[in-house]
Parts: sequence; structure tokens; C-alpha cells
Amino acid sequence: MKRSKRPKYGRVLLKLSGEALGGEAGVGICPEAAQNMAHQIREVRVLGVQVVVVVGGGNIFRGPSGSERGIERATGDYMGMLGTVINALALQDALEKLGVPTRVQSAITMAQVAEPFIRRRAVRHLEKGRVVIFGGGTGNPYFSTDTAAALRGTEIGAEVILKATKVDGIYDCDPQKYPRAKRFSRISYLEALQKQLKIMDSTAFSLCMDNKMPIIVFDLFRPHNFRRVVMGEKVGTIVTGSGIAFLEK
Repeated sequence: MKRSKRPKYGRVLLKLSGEALGGEAGVGICPEAAQNMAHQIREVRVLGVQVVVVVGGGNIFRGPSGSERGIERATGDYMGMLGTVINALALQDALEKLGVPTRVQSAITMAQVAEPFIRRRAVRHLEKGRVVIFGGGTGNPYFSTDTAAALRGTEIGAEVILKATKVDGIYDCDPQKYPRAKRFSRISYLEALQKQLKIMDSTAFSLCMDNKMPIIVFDLFRPHNFRRVVMGEKVGTIVTGSGIAFLEK
């Protein structure tokens, strides 16, 4: 009897942008977008893979853009962190409607709606088969949710950070503006820095590089792509310690 293929990863961190929850408009919360994400997460969870999610808040509020309009930067960042908790609760609702046990942990204490972030408790939830969603960023202003993803992924022992985007990997230039743009199948941390490719902000990227945390950038909006990545298929672009390759678009 032929054995089914086992997942390549046992514990993964999925980084979702707030705009992804906003649907086509990228603002507010689109129930259909949340449901689509929940279906893809459930599809991976039934494989026995432990899933942690870090969600952004750009569909609700961005601290840097708020400061440009006169809001004090630290205050704006805290407002953005609260937005990530709103998104985490929306995703939790979508997952639990599919029968997926879920816990939300927040870096900003708000006991009525979320657990405080406690690393050992988060790991225990994963061991019990629950999906853990981290809201509140790092709990500190001036740090992005990319940095929160790099930090939490390292803390809870994730094997890889999966950054969900609307494009199918990392390109040498914007593929929407330049039809001849080339996509990387694999690239090293140093090469990505030298080419100034916008994968994550510099703090998040440095944290991943220092801790040898691989990053896979992929298109979450293609059906079953999350599952394909976890199963080890060549989807998107992987950022690791060495190696580079081009794929023509």
C-alpha cells in the first residue's frame, strides 16, 4: 500500500497582512476573505501541522501613516496594534465556525477578549491541536507586525515563516509594472539585502537571518497554496542562508 506524503513542516508561522482581510479593497474586514483564509488554515491543520498566525492591522489603521497626518507616532502605533487584535478576533471567529479550535493571544493585555502572550501557554495550545493567533504586534511602538512574526516564530520554535502576499514570490522588480520581471525561486538573506528587495522590514529580516529562520513568500490567494507550501512543493520564493535562482515570469 502506497503511503501518503507527510508534511515537510511540523510547526509553521503564517504572517497575514491586515489588507488581506480587507478583501479587494484592502480596508475593513471582508467576511469572504476571512472565510477563505480560515479554509486554507483548516486544510493545513488537518494534516497535523501546528499553525501559528500573526496578523497585521493595515486594513484598520497604520501608525506611520497616522503620524503623517499629525497623530503622535507612538500613539498611532498603539492604535495599529489594537487593529491587529480586531483582525485576530475576526479570523478566530471564521476558524471556529469551521470547527477549528483557536486561541488569540495579545501582546497588549485585554483579558476580556484575548489571553496575554505567554510563550509556554502558546506552545501548549499548539500541542493540543489549537491554532494560535497572535495580535497586538510586539506590544511596543516602532515595531512592525513583520518583526512580531519574526520574534514570535523564533520564540515558539516555528520551522519556517510563511509570508502570505498577493504575488507568487519575490521578484527583482515590481511584476505589475515591469512585464519582464524575474522571480526568484531561492535567494539568500545577504543577496536579498544587497538587492534591497522588500521582503520584510530590516529589523524583522535581520532577526530571521540571525536565527537562521527560513522565510517563504507565496500567494495565499491561489486555492490550496498554503497546503502546497507545507507539503514541500516548490511554491513562491524561499529565503535561506545560501543559494539563488531565477525563474522567468
